[in-house]
Amino acid sequence: MLQQILKDMYIDPEILKELDEEQKQILFVKMREEQVRRWKEKEEDFEEEIRLRPRQPKPGAKKVNFRTGQDGCEWVWVMGEHNSDLTIEEILEQEAQRKAQAQAETEALELREKEELQLKKKIEEEKQRMHQQTERLEKELKPPQCQFLQKEAITRTSQKAREEVAKIEQLRQQYEEAEKKRLQELSEEQTRLRRKSLENMETVKKRRSTEIYDRWREQRQQIDKQAEEASKVVEASFKEQEKKSKEADKEMRTMAQRARIEYKESLRRTNNMIQTTKAFEGSATPPENKPPIPPKKHLMSRQSTLSAPNNKSKPRPLRPRNHNMVIDWFFSEEKDKGSGLNPETGKIATWFHGIISRLEAEKLLADKGTGAFLVRVSERVWGYTISYQEKNRCKHFLVDTTDLGYQFFGANQVIHKSLAELVNFHKDTPITISGQERLVEAVGQISDPPDYCELFQERRSVSTAL
Repeated sequence: MLQQILKDMYIDPEILKELDEEQKQILFVKMREEQVRRWKEKEEDFEEEIRLRPRQPKPGAKKVNFRTGQDGCEWVWVMGEHNSDLTIEEILEQEAQRKAQAQAETEALELREKEELQLKKKIEEEKQRMHQQTERLEKELKPPQCQFLQKEAITRTSQKAREEVAKIEQLRQQYEEAEKKRLQELSEEQTRLRRKSLENMETVKKRRSTEIYDRWREQRQQIDKQAEEASKVVEASFKEQEKKSKEADKEMRTMAQRARIEYKESLRRTNNMIQTTKAFEGSATPPENKPPIPPKKHLMSRQSTLSAPNNKSKPRPLRPRNHNMVIDWFFSEEKDKGSGLNPETGKIATWFHGIISRLEAEKLLADKGTGAFLVRVSERVWGYTISYQEKNRCKHFLVDTTDLGYQFFGANQVIHKSLAELVNFHKDTPITISGQERLVEAVGQISDPPDYCELFQERRSVSTAL
């Protein structure tokens, strides 16, 4: 069935509903691998077709010519392999230094602008204060008495009045000289402060650049430390998963080895029984010590083809079309194999059910504990479904029937000779490694007549005489 699905790249939605989550994942992986394989084949064919197709240059098309090396191939320079190339750590360090210097220059420039603005504001306030002082002094030096003395000096040419006026002019000149000197001092102070501001800016720039770079190195060391710790956690988790995977593989190999030993032991017992029977019958054939060699699969298929050349039947459809087709399939192919029977008693097994739906199976398992199960004949595929009860939900596993035996749906599954052997095998061995589903408690019939009675009733054929 899996080969047919991969061939058509389609699965019926009803069959998909019957699949368990793990079986769905397996099917998705297989279909995806088939898609990739087909895509690669088409890509190879397309590349071969392009390679064989003659290329005609378009008129006016641009052409790129690559430099070639001594070997005649395109010259390639891999960064980091040359002696003058920097390592990634050196590149990151230079980039960090450049960014730190740029940020320090920006901060120093902002600080200088702020200082110059304060200096300018201070000079303006000093000039304004000197201007106010000058106006106040002029008001004090030009009272009405001073104007009267000037008029008296002009009219009467009084010696005392001329001395007062000369004294006022002398004071004015002294004040103007003091004001000029103060302005010159302010200008020199402004020049000195600007020079000092430039020196401070260089100092601040170097200091801030060093601080920013040191902070970047600390952050980088912290990030590297966190990355190293995270890497250790991931590595420990990976080792733990690898250990579990190896233990699961070892368990699977042990199971396969045990199955091979059991198979050889069963062959040996069968051979001993045959020899014992022949001895009682008086057969002259000497007993053989070695067990018979099992027939090869390809020889079995060839022998069956040669022995029945005219027994050609139409290919069976991918899934049953109706209820009666399932009954006919079970009666013609599965009943003779003893499917659904307990090999020890020869009676119908407790876990076997007929053609019941998924919902009916879940109702039968609803009040049961973890590990309860039943096997039902599927109405959607040529096979069976094992319904398994977990703690909070019910799982359904498809069992595919082939010419080789019975196995769960998917690749790399263990093939069993009978349905009962598959059930007994998974009473001790989990169905999946992740779910650890073991078949513990078989759930039987609750209806009368049982739901499998239609599968074991004799099929009557009605013939019409002409």
